[in-house]
Amino acid sequence: MTLSALVNPSVLTQPVYEPGKPIEDVARELGLDPAGILKLASNENPLGPSPLGVAAATRALAHGELYPDGGCFVLRQKLALRHGLAPEQFVVGNGSNEILELLGHVFLRPGDEVVMGAPAFIVYKLVTLLFGARPIEVPLVNHRHDLDALARAITPRTKLVFLPSPNNPTGTANTEAEIHALVRALPDHVVFVLDEAYAEYLDNPPDLRPLLAEGRKVIGLRTFSKIFGLASLRVGYGYGSPELAGLLNRVRQPFNVNAIGQAAAVAALDDDAFVREARAVNAAGLRELEAALASRGLLVVPSVANFLLVKVGDGGRVFSELQRRGVIVRPMKPYGMPEWLRVTVGTAGQNGRFLSALDAVLAG
Repeated sequence: MTLSALVNPSVLTQPVYEPGKPIEDVARELGLDPAGILKLASNENPLGPSPLGVAAATRALAHGELYPDGGCFVLRQKLALRHGLAPEQFVVGNGSNEILELLGHVFLRPGDEVVMGAPAFIVYKLVTLLFGARPIEVPLVNHRHDLDALARAITPRTKLVFLPSPNNPTGTANTEAEIHALVRALPDHVVFVLDEAYAEYLDNPPDLRPLLAEGRKVIGLRTFSKIFGLASLRVGYGYGSPELAGLLNRVRQPFNVNAIGQAAAVAALDDDAFVREARAVNAAGLRELEAALASRGLLVVPSVANFLLVKVGDGGRVFSELQRRGVIVRPMKPYGMPEWLRVTVGTAGQNGRFLSALDAVLAG
């Protein structure tokens, strides 16, 4: 008997997530020097990691023989102060991706439905399928989530509604008023999930606390991978009611977040100067890239995140040719947008190198 005959049948049809190409893989495949490759594919911080986070992580390494705090006590205390909530309202994950999976463990059974926009972060669909539920994908309008359409897609089988704001891969966002109106219109059997991975790039991110005070079934998800530059350490968190956080903590694996990541995250929350610099560099880069790409006659989706979606024609060809020139971006074919690329905003020098490489590819 083969292994395939023994496994859960849904595993054989489960899609596999395709991450941005690592620098080392591209260097090996194309015979390039890794030091000369520019990666603008995964929305990482071009300034690197938070210096305060790096210092704290280095100190934590001196005690690498010890297990981490299984409850992330210090980090949850710090997050509670930052958000004006109680520590028991938080769950910390191995990246916010883990918390997406925890939501599936707690709420999804075969036959349930999950409402989400399309295109949106593809992991929502992967988690839904993993638990035998059905993804209900609602097309975006002008590259932005249509919250009225999301509400109309809800049925008695709906368990979760996912909304990323800003949205990956379009970079668009919904207003706080729109989000609050949607949540207040949801039926009682639905849990609302606001993915705020890029919230720190917004001047005024939506505030979920009024909804929590009303007893709404909502959870916000955030990450240390983006503006704090700690993607390699995999730390994210969710916040909601104590009951919801408690349910997610019941299915969370022990020691799911390593001690080095916890220490770095705690320190990074105090790195206000680094966050301000990252926001300023990103804002300038967004304006620079939007204007430069538009001047080349390319369609660009206006973004409030740290990346841009640009229509280049044959996205697969342009992606491959950019890689040959040592520039990695993200092709959008897996999101059903084969003519588009997603490009992370870099420093001024990195943005200039991307534009020069793009000019060479388009000219060819």
